[in-house]
Amino acid sequence: MSGASLWPRYAEPADLAAIEAVPLAGRNLPESTYALLRRAAAGLPDRPATTVLPDAARWREPVRRTFTELLADVHRYANLLRELGIRRGDAVALMSPNCTDLIPATLAAQLAGVAAPLNGGLSREHLGKLLRLSGARVLITAGPELAPEAWDTAQAFAPHLDALLVLRPTGAAGEPAALPALDGVRVGYLADLAADHDASDFDGEPPVASDLAALFHTGGTTGAPKLAAHTHANEVADAWMIAANSLLDVGSVVFAALPLFHVNALVVTLLAPLFKGQHAVWASPLGYREPALYGQFWKIVEHHRITAMSAVPTVYAVLAQCPVDADITSLRYAMVGASPLPSAVRQSFQAHTGVTLIEGYGLTEATCASARSFPDDPRPGTVGQRLPYQRMKVVHPETGDELPRGETGVLAINGPTVFPGYVVGRDRNGYVLDGLGKLRDGWLDTGDLARVDAEGFVSLAGRAKDLIIRGGHNIDPAMIEDALLAHPQVTAAGAVGRPDEHSGEVPVAYVTLTPAATATEADLLTWAAGRVPERAAAPKAVTVLDALPVTAVGKPYKLALRADATRRAIAEALAPFDGVTVDAVIEDGTVLAAVTLPSEVDEPKVAATLARYTVPTRLTFQGNP
Repeated sequence: MSGASLWPRYAEPADLAAIEAVPLAGRNLPESTYALLRRAAAGLPDRPATTVLPDAARWREPVRRTFTELLADVHRYANLLRELGIRRGDAVALMSPNCTDLIPATLAAQLAGVAAPLNGGLSREHLGKLLRLSGARVLITAGPELAPEAWDTAQAFAPHLDALLVLRPTGAAGEPAALPALDGVRVGYLADLAADHDASDFDGEPPVASDLAALFHTGGTTGAPKLAAHTHANEVADAWMIAANSLLDVGSVVFAALPLFHVNALVVTLLAPLFKGQHAVWASPLGYREPALYGQFWKIVEHHRITAMSAVPTVYAVLAQCPVDADITSLRYAMVGASPLPSAVRQSFQAHTGVTLIEGYGLTEATCASARSFPDDPRPGTVGQRLPYQRMKVVHPETGDELPRGETGVLAINGPTVFPGYVVGRDRNGYVLDGLGKLRDGWLDTGDLARVDAEGFVSLAGRAKDLIIRGGHNIDPAMIEDALLAHPQVTAAGAVGRPDEHSGEVPVAYVTLTPAATATEADLLTWAAGRVPERAAAPKAVTVLDALPVTAVGKPYKLALRADATRRAIAEALAPFDGVTVDAVIEDGTVLAAVTLPSEVDEPKVAATLARYTVPTRLTFQGNP
């Protein structure tokens, strides 16, 4: 395989044209994620592939695998799955926080069948729907030592399963907890059951590029569970586009702390490092959600010589407050995505650490990443340039007609990373996939409003969809609205995102009540908290209105609700400044905070406060137009 063809120069925006002068087929990419791992193990057999920390306090006691050892475990686990009846089109569900064995288990599921990662934090009802939609009869799950709640949920699904394969915590010592006997279900620890299987090769036919590799759940905007299908070609192509970055070489070390049910964790911090044989250091099961991690973070960077990391804006907001108590000169840059990056977070993190934040953009339906920034060529106001071989255009939100460069419309993506569709059923040929309105002639409707310039740089201009993005996590407003509508005194409900300096957005809800209602806003807040199927989606406030806003044709008008939520949030933030008034206006489909200042106010301090929010603002002084 030619290194020149596989690794073109990709360090600045101008390199894109030269890269695309060679067709993607000429890059000789591996056929599958399995072929990608085999290539890494053949080229760098004794190099460390993964290092996994048991927890933040024991970061000096990790469990490490070389590429050869990782491949051997993948073979053992895939051969066990094959013994259990898993074939190419069969899903293997995985429900566990990150741990040493989840990494090869995920790759093994893609080798033997189709991986279907699940977020164990979802409600049991929601998880059950996803499990049934996938058709998975084998579940790889956290055991009682690793995540007791997930283990309880897994046992509840046992009547629908043939096997429960259990994971222990990273570095677990001593005898494992005894597992129950479940009627008709094979139950055992994954590592033990796979110990005697062949580690040198896979017993079945390896996957090809067009085979499905994974089914990732995504909330969408309808409230119904969705499984987005990825092919091996999708994942390998997107991982290569990320790995082609000339800033990272073979010796780079990547820090991974996002959960493996998230496409970023899989593509950015597992598959992409395989291309150049890079070392990935994985955090504890809680990842960035472990408070103790932040007190040790810079020491971990120094010890492992971390070169790059990937996280959401809220993580960098916290790290900007953590004293740099170690040598972090190895950390060349930090990738950020999943939600808008407040300028105040960028400035404080970079000033505090000297490390450049590089924004990106992507979505599950386009595998993972679709745009990236360049540290030496910052383009403020953009989320980066489109990745090689991905095409982007903006279209009219109603007609679908392409708009001229520079105009704002709905962003559409075409290319090798666009998914084949959502799972809507199964027939004798396997999964039945449907774009469900997101795919049109091979173009993916992202639902995001954007502008794309002549160089392919993307500027987001709000969301055409109503998803609430809390700290990079997508929250479907329908789940909040459904919970509130179940209250006997609620007649209508609308949930939107309220600006938040820590999480980007937090969910809030607006309701109308029956004429004789006695429920208070506090009552409804408690009601919702007990019924919303995901803790992160529980609304932070419930406001009672006489009527919810509607458009001229009677459709719900959530922009007006977002404007009210924005006004309340910004007014609360600016409350310490006497005489400041806040309004929220809607301009070109975007909510803008209009702030009026008295002449004696400290304008730089007001501006610094506003910079903590990803809200467009307009400042005027009293008496001025």
